[in-house]
Amino acid sequence: MVDVVKPTGNGQAAPGRTEDTAEAGTDAERHADREAPERPEVADDVSRRKAREALERREQLQAQAQRLESLGQLAGGVAHDFNNLLAVILNYVSFVSEEVAAATAAAGPEPAAHLKAAGADLAQIKKAAERAAGLTHQLLVFARRDVIRPQVLDLDNVITTVEEMLRRTIGEHVELVTSLAGNLWPILADPGQLEQVLVNLAVNARDAMPAGGTLTIDTCNITVDADTIAGGSMARKGRNVRLRVSDTGTGMSAEVAQHVFEPFFTTKPGRGGTGLGLATVYGILTQADGSIRIYSEPGAGTTFTITLPVTAEAVIPITESVPYQRAPKGETVLIVEDEEALREVTRRIFARNGYRVITAANGLDALRIAGGYPGEIHLLVTDVVMPRMLGKEVAEKMRLIKPEIEVMFMSGYARPVLASQGRLDPGVALMEKPFSEADLMATVGQVLNGHFQGFTTIPGTPA
Repeated sequence: MVDVVKPTGNGQAAPGRTEDTAEAGTDAERHADREAPERPEVADDVSRRKAREALERREQLQAQAQRLESLGQLAGGVAHDFNNLLAVILNYVSFVSEEVAAATAAAGPEPAAHLKAAGADLAQIKKAAERAAGLTHQLLVFARRDVIRPQVLDLDNVITTVEEMLRRTIGEHVELVTSLAGNLWPILADPGQLEQVLVNLAVNARDAMPAGGTLTIDTCNITVDADTIAGGSMARKGRNVRLRVSDTGTGMSAEVAQHVFEPFFTTKPGRGGTGLGLATVYGILTQADGSIRIYSEPGAGTTFTITLPVTAEAVIPITESVPYQRAPKGETVLIVEDEEALREVTRRIFARNGYRVITAANGLDALRIAGGYPGEIHLLVTDVVMPRMLGKEVAEKMRLIKPEIEVMFMSGYARPVLASQGRLDPGVALMEKPFSEADLMATVGQVLNGHFQGFTTIPGTPA
């Protein structure tokens, strides 16, 4: 052991220690010389390890995205036909329910009991069809096959709009705490889909806190740099808005966390969930150019961190949707739908609401009928995906025959035809299948209102 030389009172080294000091200095210098080249090597090792880990995370996410893409193709292919069937089921159930209700009111006590039971059965059928419709919609959303209607938003406003619904959803045993920045940069997203993200995450958190707990939602502005991306962040470089949703629930292991965004993966007992909630969240955020990361530990709760890129456009205030009411004025509607059962149910809806109706099974028939029709046709309602001629082409050619005609598309899978980058093109009116009578009539009223300036009635024209 080398003694440390301490200064004396006159500033000189103590006698007999000068040689030891020199040797100590020499050893220290040699040690420093050895350490000098090691430090950069250690730093390089750490940097390489971090880069390797970041690459592995990206490869895992890419593999997950490829699995979702494959299932998404399947979902898109099935959705069109499935939504047609659901639209028929839902609307025919509504028709029969009305007849049952009328018969119950008019009949005596004996048949009334049977009719009431039949009405209850119909209600269950309708409920099951509505759940199936919701499931189909989730499939399209998580697979990024859904058509979105983006607008420039303040994320805090979206949270405020849905906050009361979240409180009802999670129940009184879970406390909801919001910490909103108040000066967020604007983002471009579909407000309805962001609300769905919040609801799905809130439901997931509620289920993780059966005995109660706290759900915290907070927002802030962040700037993502190269170092953040090198550390494994999937957020876009530059300005972003961050949303965090945290719970104090049971948490999950790292192995479970790796699979939570996969479709049909669920840890709920007895398959209590569809396994599409978080997969839907993943699809929505990916479609909005955002990212989501999860941090969780067993017994320590879970935090979902979401980033959404900032847009340079100005914020558009969110207006609360209200049911649209419009009294028909005898307008003529041309319905083009290749599915016979859905064509008939759509015809009945328009006819019983006061419209004159013409139907066609395909685009060529529709153009032929319109070309020979002596009166005005005020609205074209056409399916999007049909054999021989797609709805968009039908609309373009129809406007050459009837220049003043308004157009409304209907589809259960419109993205490949009507959307650019998954976003609905400006000025396109779309009725998504399966639709209810009320939704269909409300949308038709919006399309016709303000555009229809009157028409000439041709006596004897077919209805």
